[in-house]
Amino acid sequence: MKQSLFANLPDKLEKEVFEPLVRHQGLVIERILSKGHASPEGFWYDQEKNEFVLVVQGRAGIRFKDPESVVILEPGDYLVIPARSGHRVEWTAPDVETIWLAVHY
Repeated sequence: MKQSLFANLPDKLEKEVFEPLVRHQGLVIERILSKGHASPEGFWYDQEKNEFVLVVQGRAGIRFKDPESVVILEPGDYLVIPARSGHRVEWTAPDVETIWLAVHY
């Protein structure tokens, strides 16, 4: 069945929205919606799986713990984040929804 990453965008994004699109044998593909959001102060993701993340629309900054760096993502940019790599969302665009496609494997 045909679907769209741009469908059913909420009018307001009071918090980030994580929507699983596919779950199969340990693989998870999800749509993430952000608008002016960031990870909570002092919080670092420390995930058990690798993550491929693509910005479809909007902009975002991802901060890595080691080595300390910030990567700016714009539409079409993607990262492969190895499992257990400390990272956080430093910021997302405040003026437009940032639509992410994330694959956890």
